[in-house]
Amino acid sequence: MKRDKSKTQTTPLQGERLQKVLANAGFGSRRELERQIEAGEVSVNGETAKLGDRVTPEDTIYIGRTRVGAWRLKQQERQVIIYNKPEGELVTRDDPGGRSTVFSRLPKLVGGRWIAVGRLDLNTTGLMIFTTDGELANKLMHPSQLIEREYAVRVNGDITEEKLKQLVNGVELEDGPARFEEIVESGGEGRNRWFHVVIMEGRNREVRRLWESVDLKVNRLKRVRFGPLFLDSSLAIGKHRPLTELELKELMDATGVVSEKPKKKGIKPRSVKGKPARRNTTHKR
Repeated sequence: MKRDKSKTQTTPLQGERLQKVLANAGFGSRRELERQIEAGEVSVNGETAKLGDRVTPEDTIYIGRTRVGAWRLKQQERQVIIYNKPEGELVTRDDPGGRSTVFSRLPKLVGGRWIAVGRLDLNTTGLMIFTTDGELANKLMHPSQLIEREYAVRVNGDITEEKLKQLVNGVELEDGPARFEEIVESGGEGRNRWFHVVIMEGRNREVRRLWESVDLKVNRLKRVRFGPLFLDSSLAIGKHRPLTELELKELMDATGVVSEKPKKKGIKPRSVKGKPARRNTTHKR
């Protein structure tokens, strides 16, 4: 561990700042980790860490009683993929019941691990993002970033204009107020109708709970967009693919994370289809 000292030409600083290393390893945002360091919850080589400390993979780091594996401290090339999650898969690394998990289908990594950007419940399908960059994952999930998530949802029940207005104006859930940024009707008739909805947070089962708050039941739910990334028909259910250079740049721009220079040149981005077709009534706040 190297403490920050006045810079000289003969003694360059070694290692990376502690909070940056831990954020990249997926332990939280830099701001959250700075709070933990200031609270004395992080130690390096047996000493309580301080803001400004720099570390290398050879240092021994603990967050509370949890040791940070040395392989997680090594700087890795940023990788980002999208995955079309099928129904019936869990977003967990290991299920005691032996059920299928999303991680079992992802490409194997050497000396690293995939971090899921948010979760989808067992019965929800569609777009998921996985990355090896903990800082990027935390940025994408943090509510302060105001990144839109769009879902296609089939709803059953007595759907009225008043209920739709309630959902965009806001309702009270058990974990606080919530609302849809936008509701667009997209098909169906009678008591079973399709909508596209947009939310800005990723709280547990938020889309389902919002509809349930006005006595409506969700019987199909699929995430079709996360920020600038769309799920297009070229990606089959249960399959994954890396982002194009254009998609990665748009994602970096959306979060403010510095883009890495691509190592390969001349790769043409795949075409990505636009927003899913929408029609009929649009409800906005």
